[in-house]
Amino acid sequence: MFKEENSGSPEHNQKVLCRVIEEGFNKGNYAALDALFAPDYLEHQFSLKKTLEGFKEDLQFLRTGFPDFHLTIEDISADTEKVWIRMTARGTNLGPFMGPPTGKPITVIVMDVCRFEGGKIVEHWGVPDRFAVLAQLGLLPQPGQ
Repeated sequence: MFKEENSGSPEHNQKVLCRVIEEGFNKGNYAALDALFAPDYLEHQFSLKKTLEGFKEDLQFLRTGFPDFHLTIEDISADTEKVWIRMTARGTNLGPFMGPPTGKPITVIVMDVCRFEGGKIVEHWGVPDRFAVLAQLGLLPQPGQ
């Protein structure tokens, strides 16, 4: 995948995370994720499953609710251990997601931090704008209701 001597460098870690975004989120290629995550990977984002297999399940759930889901990387920065990334998520709610499909599009900002060891992701913290998702899908109570 990448040259071994670059494993663990900030540039390598950024490339790994970019592959996660492209293969996992944008293409739904869950098998490609196995080579990018450590076997003892730990998820810290609220409401997500804690393991790599759980992450794949959560990602599949997201892509079922939003079959055209796509992340665009806006900013990315790294040091030898962590990568920080800001993205724009877009998709159309055409499958079940917190209720029946609404057919409505969403555009939200997502912030993530991943910690790396040996060139693989070992931990993740994420902050999606969930209120923006709910508001855009019409799932938040409106004033006066």
